[in-house]
Amino acid sequence: QVQLVESGGGLVQPGGSLRLSCAASGSIFELIRMGWYRQAPGKQRESVAFIYRGDGTNYAESVKGRFTISRDNAKNTVYLEMNSLKPEDTAVYYCKLVSRLKEYWGQGTQVTVSS
Repeated sequence: QVQLVESGGGLVQPGGSLRLSCAASGSIFELIRMGWYRQAPGKQRESVAFIYRGDGTNYAESVKGRFTISRDNAKNTVYLEMNSLKPEDTAVYYCKLVSRLKEYWGQGTQVTVSS
């Protein structure tokens, strides 16, 4: 069974930065991609950024140029560096791992951007 543990959320002022981490443990069969979704109050969950097995990346238009996703294969950990944060980035951020057999979700970490 694969487990995802997120960390790094918190309260930050507009224009500030945060780094989220998602550590995967367990047996992962044929990883396809790993990354982040977010869900703001009253809104649907949306894709933020993903990194693929071949190191390709994909970003939502709303975060391009501000967020960077990266991966440490030795630690089975994915990072989301978030810069120039805006109030509209406020949401619960969820880590997601997609493998050939199954998809896994983390428990979520709150990011609040407010002055």
